[in-house]
Order: sequence, then C-alpha cells, then structure tokens
Amino acid sequence: MAGSAPEGTQFDARQFDQKLNEVLEGQDEFFTSYDDVHESFDAMGLQENLLRGFEKPSAIQQRGIVPFCKGLDVIQQAQSGTGKTATFCSGVLQQLDFSLIQCQALVLAPTRELAQQIEKVMRALGDYLGVKVHACVGGTSVREDQRILQAGVHVVVGTPGRVFDMLKRQSLRADNIKMFVLDEADEMLSRGFKDQIYDIFQLLPPKIQVGVFSATMPPEALEITRKFMSKPVRILVKRDELTLEGIKQFYVNVEKEEWKLETLCDLYETLAITQSVIFVNTRRKVDWLTDKMRSRDHTVSATHGDMDQNTRDIIMREFRSGSSRVLITTDLLARGIDVQQVSLVINFDLPTQPENYLHRIGRSGRFGRKGVAINFVTRDDERMLFDIQKFYNVVVEELPSNVADLL
Repeated sequence: MAGSAPEGTQFDARQFDQKLNEVLEGQDEFFTSYDDVHESFDAMGLQENLLRGFEKPSAIQQRGIVPFCKGLDVIQQAQSGTGKTATFCSGVLQQLDFSLIQCQALVLAPTRELAQQIEKVMRALGDYLGVKVHACVGGTSVREDQRILQAGVHVVVGTPGRVFDMLKRQSLRADNIKMFVLDEADEMLSRGFKDQIYDIFQLLPPKIQVGVFSATMPPEALEITRKFMSKPVRILVKRDELTLEGIKQFYVNVEKEEWKLETLCDLYETLAITQSVIFVNTRRKVDWLTDKMRSRDHTVSATHGDMDQNTRDIIMREFRSGSSRVLITTDLLARGIDVQQVSLVINFDLPTQPENYLHRIGRSGRFGRKGVAINFVTRDDERMLFDIQKFYNVVVEELPSNVADLL
C-alpha cells in the first residue's frame, strides 16, 4: 500500500480492546452484565403507541431498551450511530406518567447540536404519546427557557451549563425527576463538564435511575458510574455488531489532493438532485471549499465551530428545509446533523480517526433509510481507507459511473 500512515497514528483495535478489558477487570463486582436480546420491538412489551412505525431494533436497542424500561441503572456502550439515542428515549418515554406535567427525566449531552437532536428523536418517538420535551441549551434566551419550564414539560434535554443554571434558579424543579441520562459521557468528560455533572447530581432526588451512554469508557466515566449508580447493568455492543447497513459505500481514486475539487465539481449535478453533506477535516478548509464552489456558481451552505450559534442555526434551518441542498462541514458537527433527507455523504477528506467514519456516514442510513457514501482517496489516504474497512468489517468499492441511479 502506498503512503502508509506514520507510526503510532493508526488505530489499533487490539490495543483498544485490551485497554478496555484492563479498565473493566477490577469492576466485575460492580457491574452485572445483561444479555437478554429482544429481536423485535413487539417482543419488548412497550406501550403500543411508542415506536410506532419503526421496523427492526439495532443491536444496542435489542439489549438496551428493556433493562432501562425496568428501571435498572444501565451503562450502555456502543459506537455512535448505532441507535443509542432511540434506546434511552424509548426507555424514558415508556416510564413517563403523561398525566403529570412535571419534569420526570433529565438528559445531558455535550453539545447544543446533540441536545437538539435528542429532543427531536424524543419527539418523533413519543409523537403519539403527547410528550412535552424541551431542550435547555446555552446561546438561547434564559427567559424563554424559564417560561417553557414553568408551563410544564415531561422531559428536559440539555447541556450541563444551562441545565445547572435552571436547577439553581429553581425554574427547573427536580422533585419529580426519576430518570437521569448522560449521553456521550466520554465526550462530556473530555470537554471538562465533570464538576458540573456532579453539581447537577447533588440537586436531584436521591432515588433516581441513572443511564450512562458512551462510545468509550475512560476511567473518569467509570468513576462517575461508581459514584452515582447502584448495581448497574452493563450492556456492551462490540464493534463488529455495528452496522452501516443500507449505506452503499464507494471510493473515488483522486491520486492527488489538488484533484479533489475537480472531482467534486464533476459530481455536483448529482449532489444537487438530493441533499448531501460534504465533510472536510478543518474549519479553514470548510471556508476554502465553500469559496471555490461558489466561485464556480455552485450553491452550497457551510457550517463549522467558529461560527456563532445563531449563524449555525440559520444555516442548518435552510439546509433542513431543503432551500440549500449541499452542506460543507467538519467532524465537530457530525453528531448534530441528522437531516432526514440526506441520502449522500461525501468525505472530501477521510476522517483522521476510523471511529469518526460512522459519525459521518451513519447519519444517512438512520432508522433504516438508504444512503450512499463517497470517499475521496488520495495516495496518502490508502492506509486510512484500509483501516476503516478493517475497523467496520466492510468493503468499500470503487464508484461506478452511474452514481445518480444509486440515489
């Protein structure tokens, strides 16, 4: 293989598993594992209006929904894009008392985008149940939050800063909260939210069900589980059970970095038929590519972490509404983009970590929808493409010429 990655940069799955096992060895007395599998949503005995219209549960859903619904403390570990969100949303919705319009479940997420995403999933799943959900995130009006919370909601999803603020002001009353969920716990800790999570926990009722959902379990995450949870069950979905099902994956051999732009412009007509997201690896490249595409009269939207929240919201709204059909962005926002109609993802740059591949392309196939992913591969990327195929146990084929027929 030409252009192999420098030593130490590539992902070693064996090392990862070994490390995980070491961390967990001493934890045996603390976790019990939970292995019951429910092959269909019907077999889970959920309320009939929950999950109406969803077909087959993913691996984590087959194992994770029922123990959560039973009120057990759970630690669920699976890569992003595997259906963790729907797992805890179902568990929460199943246990709500809808006649009581008080906050009964609190979900924390590391970013505003993810919190808003969870709010959407919770609404979609609980659509026929009449659930009231509110996302409490920074960068929005505190007054508006207070007004909505005082009017009453069943579930609050939010980022730690704003949620803590609302609890302190007693705009968010904790008396009836019986479920506490930490989503992307590893991300939350790496962003330095640990103290805030502890502070929030102090303000919640003592007997509370806790769910921790995370792609990885670093020692700090385990420490949180020890402090807050009682007899948790641990559900681990190993990497090879993850699916990129329903997503056709291709690569285009572009040889050199400077040929990528031409390749993208050749594909532009195809892109604009559907809604597509183009991933690059840096914010500067988002700006560069956006300028290049616009100077050739191609309509594109762009978003990255340097933009203020308001601008990002407007751009995402345009994209969701379909008035803009091509979005250029970075990994930072990959977790927050779940646009129902996205059926094409282009990795203009391959991700620097194999794990991020799923964050990016796992979007388009969510909930059984079909999708296509196209990876631009230069000589230097061959090694990474090889690693991605190994990591996910998939074969990525060369892009056929009839790409428009696939969409």
